[in-house]
Amino acid sequence: QVTLLEFGGGSVQAGGSLRLSCAASGRTFSTLAVGWFRQAPGNEREFVASISWSGDTTYYTDSVKGRFTISRDHGENTVYLQMNSLKPEDTAVYYCGTNIFTTAQRMYGGEKADVWGRGTQVTVSS
Repeated sequence: QVTLLEFGGGSVQAGGSLRLSCAASGRTFSTLAVGWFRQAPGNEREFVASISWSGDTTYYTDSVKGRFTISRDHGENTVYLQMNSLKPEDTAVYYCGTNIFTTAQRMYGGEKADVWGRGTQVTVSS
């Protein structure tokens, strides 16, 4: 059983940076691919980035490539999302998620997580 908790959200001006953290409990977390997703008001939850269990492979949606970086620390049981050059359209609730049957590539391809954190709000003002 894995539980996830996101933190690190906040309010920033356009061009600013934030680092989100997804802290996990459960000894199997290090064997799981993990994704970051976001949901803006009135929109469906969308894929942002994913990372393989080893941390060697990452995927990003086109709109965040070159600005966001996903990484993980097995010792800390944590996955990070470094967000730079933030834009107002990045405003959303950000969730981390995982699924014991999926991979980072499958999440990039549209497969959803089935274990979610509660989310953390990111607000970017112009």
